[in-house]
Amino acid sequence: MSEMDELRNQIEKIDASMIDLFEQRMEISAKVASYKKEHGLPILDKEREKILIERNTGKLKNSEFEVYYRDFFEGMLNVSKNYQHKLMEGVKVAYSGIEGSFASISAEKILPDATRVSYGSFGEAYNAVCEGECDFAVLPIENSYAGEVGAVTDLMFKGDLHVNGVYELGVSQCLLGIKDSTLESIKTVVSHPQALDQCSEYIKRNGLKSISAENTAVAAKEIAEKNDVTVGAIASKEAAKLYGLTILDYDINESAQNTTRFAVFSRKADSLKKNQNSGAFILMFTVKDEAGSLADAIAILGKHGYNMKVIRSRPSKNENWQYYFYTEVEGNIDTKEGNEMLKDLEKECNMIKVIGTYIEDVKI
Repeated sequence: MSEMDELRNQIEKIDASMIDLFEQRMEISAKVASYKKEHGLPILDKEREKILIERNTGKLKNSEFEVYYRDFFEGMLNVSKNYQHKLMEGVKVAYSGIEGSFASISAEKILPDATRVSYGSFGEAYNAVCEGECDFAVLPIENSYAGEVGAVTDLMFKGDLHVNGVYELGVSQCLLGIKDSTLESIKTVVSHPQALDQCSEYIKRNGLKSISAENTAVAAKEIAEKNDVTVGAIASKEAAKLYGLTILDYDINESAQNTTRFAVFSRKADSLKKNQNSGAFILMFTVKDEAGSLADAIAILGKHGYNMKVIRSRPSKNENWQYYFYTEVEGNIDTKEGNEMLKDLEKECNMIKVIGTYIEDVKI
């Protein structure tokens, strides 16, 4: 046997071992896809990919192979993701509004392989998951300019679904009109109340009348059907393309950093342990009707090393002048310290509810 034949035999043996390892890896990838499918988690996790590539590359003994190994490993990750995308087919995600709305755009970005199902309200989309019509719901929880989406916060408080992810979508509001309309011809704008609020200074500055609609995309569809050069819609550029409208002005929202945070709701909580430094959780509670009870509850979080990023009160609607509190807290609650913190809170609160745990807001 020649030296070349011997070298080829060695490569074939290595390839045979790699085939076995490849099949094992793909089988585990299928289990990962199944978990993500059950908990409403996206296939793509850029941060984890970056960590894996750097960690594995660092294990190379021969640095000369680094650039080649990166190509090899990234290719393997892509193969794994493609397989997981295939397995995610058939998943249904609910959102409030119609195609072209920011909720629809967000749902497509977070779960690109899922079938998007439109509902007329936040409650209908939420209940579609509760009743098993859909696997997940993607709903807005807060806008950086207009504030919280109270109706969704109330659904969190009353409902049984879990939040397994929170994502930031940059929102660019545009002024849309029919083909023959111009900036000068528009006298009235139609949009969702939050979009109108985000663009309030623009509306005021241009002396426009505003009319509320269920949704930004609904507004775009309505003016397309109305076919009136004096009426425009405030909506996304995607809605303009979808309904055959002209973009008369871009980025009319007052804040250049206009961002909406969307949460993914599912029937099952994500039980994966979050990174201690990047994890967060949503906690809701009611306190006893005693002096200092709220301050005592907040102090417990600090005592156990948790940083509360957000706290808001909402009327409970069960009894006049009774409120519940919505908080977002940095840190991993799935720890011994987290369990002790919850036990201490139980002494000060009438009700405690952990809505979900997630990695700090991911931009989409």
